Amino acid sequence: MIRAFQKRDLEPVMELWLSANIQAHPFVPRGYWESHFEAVKAMLPQAELYVAEEDGAVRGFIGLDGGYIAGLFVAEDWRSRGIGGQLLKKAKSRYLALALHVYEENKSAVRFYRWEGFTAEETRVDPETGCTEIRMRWEKAGCR
Repeated sequence: MIRAFQKRDLEPVMELWLSANIQAHPFVPRGYWESHFEAVKAMLPQAELYVAEEDGAVRGFIGLDGGYIAGLFVAEDWRSRGIGGQLLKKAKSRYLALALHVYEENKSAVRFYRWEGFTAEETRVDPETGCTEIRMRWEKAGCR
């Protein structure tokens, strides 16, 4: 079930944020994510958030800032079960266009976004991590 974020979701969402970042980005030092934990925790409730809840637990979430996807995370054991697609479907229902940045080395995420209709617009080096990011964009059909 996809639903709006509630205050009670903050702790499980943050646990998921940290574990998913560490798991999906082995090319970024773990300390980078740990050092940003409190800042993200403070900012997260200000974003437009939706969580995927299964069996009474948060299994994934998406954070939006207008049409920008600030993050999409799915628990490792729950990936490839359609949760990421459901979260994107929610975002696509709210906006005519979406954009995001994804690390080039995160091959599975790049494949997932391409599968979901996103196209690469440009690459850049993230000044904080030194890793290459791809800016990707999706537009609802007929909206150009």
